[in-house]
Amino acid sequence: MADTIVIAVPKGRILKEALPLLARAGIVPEAAFGDEDSRALRFATQDAAIELIRVRAFDVATFVAHGAAQLGIVGSDVLAEFAYPELYAPVDLGIGHCRLSVAEPVDMAAQDDPRGWSHVRVATKYPHVTAEHFARRGVQAECIKLNGAMELAPTLGLAARIVDLVSSGRTLKENGLVEVERIMDVSARLVVNRAAMKTRAHVFPLVEAFRGAVA
Repeated sequence: MADTIVIAVPKGRILKEALPLLARAGIVPEAAFGDEDSRALRFATQDAAIELIRVRAFDVATFVAHGAAQLGIVGSDVLAEFAYPELYAPVDLGIGHCRLSVAEPVDMAAQDDPRGWSHVRVATKYPHVTAEHFARRGVQAECIKLNGAMELAPTLGLAARIVDLVSSGRTLKENGLVEVERIMDVSARLVVNRAAMKTRAHVFPLVEAFRGAVA
């Protein structure tokens, strides 16, 4: 349907946290939406005018920015990395809390002081945010773009340090790494396509419904 509102939601941890939030906003998806074993990508809701799509976290912003979806749920880390001018982020949803941090091997950290860095080589999914962070500190950063398995970079000699999302720190610990510097705190935001906000009548009430769900 041409008038259908599409909401993009990321796979993984945020999806599980988003389900009760969606319910409080009055959006009840079909059962398969919460089943991560399902290969389906597009899902109906109890409202025939609203559909959900389930995509990779980094792709949520792209779908919404280009108007393929009108709203989305995405981490503030993704918004900082891509900085799409077409996106409006009116609501901090209060879920998906973690942080974007610099980590390095434990033995290196024992004799290292980040305040003395002048040049770093870093593996990360966030080259833009990483370079900006180090530039503010007067540190030259060589960023190697990886889409996953960041923790392998130091052990295989690709880069001595990584910049990645950290929640409990368990993954770092299991790979012999330790967090040495925090770049930013992260939470999930509701994002809206700016053009859709102005032209689609049902978008603003949905924004208010999410605002109410958080409150």
